[in-house]
Amino acid sequence: MPSTPIQREHLEADVVIVGAGPAGLACALRLAELIKHNPSGLSAENIYIIEKADELGMHSLSGAVMDPRGLRELVPDFEKADAPLDTPVTDDAAYFFTEKRALRFPLTPPPLRNHGNYVVSLARLVRWLGERVEKAGVNVFTGFAGSALLTEGDPPRQVVGIQTDDKGIDKHGQRKANFQPGYELHAKVTVLAEGPRGSLTKQLVEKFKLDAGRNPQVYALGVKELWEVPAGRLAVGTVYHTMGYPLGSDMYGGGWIYGMQGNRISLGLVSGLHYANPQFDPHVAFQQFKLHPFVRRLLEGGKLVRYGAKTIPEGGYWAQPKTYVAGALLVGDSAGFLDSQRLKGIHLALKTGMLAAETIFEALKSGDTSEKTLRLFEEKVEKSWVKKQLWSVRNFHQGFEHGLWAGLFHAALQQITGGRGLYARYSNRAGHEHYKKLLEGGGAAPLVPKPDGQLTFDKVTDVFYSQTRHEEDQPGHLLVADTNVCSTRCATEYGNPCQYFCPAAVYEIVTEGGRKRLKINASNCVHCKTCDIMDPYQIITWVPPEGGGGPHYEGM
Repeated sequence: MPSTPIQREHLEADVVIVGAGPAGLACALRLAELIKHNPSGLSAENIYIIEKADELGMHSLSGAVMDPRGLRELVPDFEKADAPLDTPVTDDAAYFFTEKRALRFPLTPPPLRNHGNYVVSLARLVRWLGERVEKAGVNVFTGFAGSALLTEGDPPRQVVGIQTDDKGIDKHGQRKANFQPGYELHAKVTVLAEGPRGSLTKQLVEKFKLDAGRNPQVYALGVKELWEVPAGRLAVGTVYHTMGYPLGSDMYGGGWIYGMQGNRISLGLVSGLHYANPQFDPHVAFQQFKLHPFVRRLLEGGKLVRYGAKTIPEGGYWAQPKTYVAGALLVGDSAGFLDSQRLKGIHLALKTGMLAAETIFEALKSGDTSEKTLRLFEEKVEKSWVKKQLWSVRNFHQGFEHGLWAGLFHAALQQITGGRGLYARYSNRAGHEHYKKLLEGGGAAPLVPKPDGQLTFDKVTDVFYSQTRHEEDQPGHLLVADTNVCSTRCATEYGNPCQYFCPAAVYEIVTEGGRKRLKINASNCVHCKTCDIMDPYQIITWVPPEGGGGPHYEGM
């Protein structure tokens, strides 16, 4: 017999914010401050934030060197207010790696100069901001994921809120004894601050065709480890960026090494997700990065503390979707607000969250949350330093469509021409469209260095260090539209790239009874969304697992 219909509790709010990262928290805090200092009949208690992690900050991951401009505007006295800033940057340098050598640039390129910035743990910064948001009276609900947009009209004309995830459903779709239905949160304005490739953001963009006339968004994958090393290995506040090995000249990306308090080193490798070889493995490349003599000297004798992986929206100004519809706004990484040249987005997330709050405040006061009114957000962005910064690098990432050397040529031209380069607007293709089929010379599987368990690790071991936890008995959150494609076309044409691009060993091709099939180890998922981005047939859809599940990026 079919299950009885789910009865959902309806909650009413002025504003619902999906995602308690920098953008969502900045929006909530700024809006609460505006309400406090401008008596208007509004209340901070009518602002709801939902966050899929079970604790604030636990799904927040970045390198991270933070430009303090956004935080200074949000919390002017942040330094005196004990913001968890690990260290100011005291020294920076850029290196070009060959397989054995590290060649230091005589001058650090301007985009990589970081004096005045701070090395931070984004997880700790988010937790600190969250505490301020809660003190301001905003309702923050952790362990709740947004599962669907609520809209009105057919086709949809406006967003009226979200539905949160149902809890206590088993892997067969049956309700368990502890079943708890999700809520319908109705709001005058819904703010999507989900980070890169958000599931509700995808719904919004598709329903309202917000990407019409825009470049496709492209991404990079950052694979990161946090290490504790013997004293004296790397001065606190040192920031190194690298180009070259282990990435080939046909690829975009590079490494980072940051010296932190407590003899800790943050290091990682960013690989542009628009490479030709479908069997390139970003995690393997990162292990090779650590074996480089320059990096090995820093890490030997140390111990791995944490691991994580996250995608980065790098398409820039031309790839940003329309950021407003009736009843909803897109902020931060959800809308692609990231400086791809400097690889910095925290300050832009904070600023766009604040601008969204100012827009929402005026809309709520007037009682008008129509598209015409919320368009003020875009106008505010266009008049702010956000537009100025993104416009100056509007064609940067697209210049690397054909590899490193062509990209450096275009970057130099753009530097001279104020961001223009050869063309007023550079075009680009979605990342998965760059794959070459195996018969077209798409490459071979990487040579995987055997992990030594001290300096290099396999994916499963690294996932252990991400402290990823999921409820095992729940519906799959990695939805493959047709698994037959995996064992037939994809195996023949591309060699099943899901085995390689996933940094958490989620996807595995196994042989049973002489036939290959896809096995999904969903409990390994670190929520990076790479599968949703790089599947060559675009048949994988990432949706949130039961709220509370996922990595725990403490200190990352």
